Amino acid sequence: MDRRNILACTLALAVCFSPGIATAQSALEKLSAFKGADREKILLEGAKAEGFLMLHSSMQVPSIVMVQKAFEAKYPVKVKYWRGGSEDILRRAVVETRAGRDEVDVFESDGSVLETMHREDLLAKVASPITDELIPQALRPHGEWVATRVNIFSAVYNTNLIDKRDLPASYEALKDPRWKGKLGIEVDDYDWFGSLAHINGEKQTADLFKSISTLNGLSMRKGHTLITNLVAAGEMPLGLTVYLQNVDVAKKAGAPVEALLLDPIIARPNGIAIARKPPRPAAAMLFYDFVISAEGQEVLRQREFIPTSRKIASPLANLNVHFEDPAVQLDEGEKWQKLFKDTLGRK
Repeated sequence: MDRRNILACTLALAVCFSPGIATAQSALEKLSAFKGADREKILLEGAKAEGFLMLHSSMQVPSIVMVQKAFEAKYPVKVKYWRGGSEDILRRAVVETRAGRDEVDVFESDGSVLETMHREDLLAKVASPITDELIPQALRPHGEWVATRVNIFSAVYNTNLIDKRDLPASYEALKDPRWKGKLGIEVDDYDWFGSLAHINGEKQTADLFKSISTLNGLSMRKGHTLITNLVAAGEMPLGLTVYLQNVDVAKKAGAPVEALLLDPIIARPNGIAIARKPPRPAAAMLFYDFVISAEGQEVLRQREFIPTSRKIASPLANLNVHFEDPAVQLDEGEKWQKLFKDTLGRK
């Protein structure tokens, strides 16, 4: 590290650890500005002084732990975490911010929650040169969160009960009487339904699925994993909305299931963000960089997630995928929920 960079590093660390000089928010802005080869060293020195970071995540605990272990194996910085559902993370963030408690450094959750946090001024705008390695759809115009992984909506069928030659080529084909009593759908996937309506038109989408429901029935169940398990057990021959990774996990466990992708293919983003005033800005930025790096993205891939890094092999490279826009989802959400309920008769 040359003299100029040493000076820059010293100034950056002084900003981080001298509350009288700057807030955590301005410290994060200065740390984000480093883009050269010394960025990691500067962040690591700050993170070591801070000691740990606090993560709030909606990933399942085994996935969080795998990311935690990979990060701690690379850096001498501990990751403490709290796991909650996406709505729980949002609710807790709002309550703690209103109470003036800045305890969390990093959020990891689904795109609609992170976009809501952006609108509630709960997130910091950060910059990282590693975002250049992500697919364009992973980036948000405001720069307050990035997508680290996506859930691709897929149908799933039982290979013992449905011959591959009989599979529907489109949603329209599900009106065929052969599918009577064989179909299921996740009860809360209104964003998937709304995305279909956004692409194909509300009336056309509503008319089509109302016909499918009326003619052949749609068993409505809560939980993508539950639907995958029901299909594997033969209780539901064809489930319309699960995540592609659910099918991959079940197949690896020996279940007689296979994925079926029907156009248009919808993907829901999940991402990472740094709190507006993180108490440990250097550790937060170091963790942020790690998760979006090829190394961190490979960890997510090993957990069967679909990463957004262009450096990691992914189904996204070979599929024509429509990415949900969380901003549109928030703006249109109530209308989509009503359309979904009215169309399928959900109570």
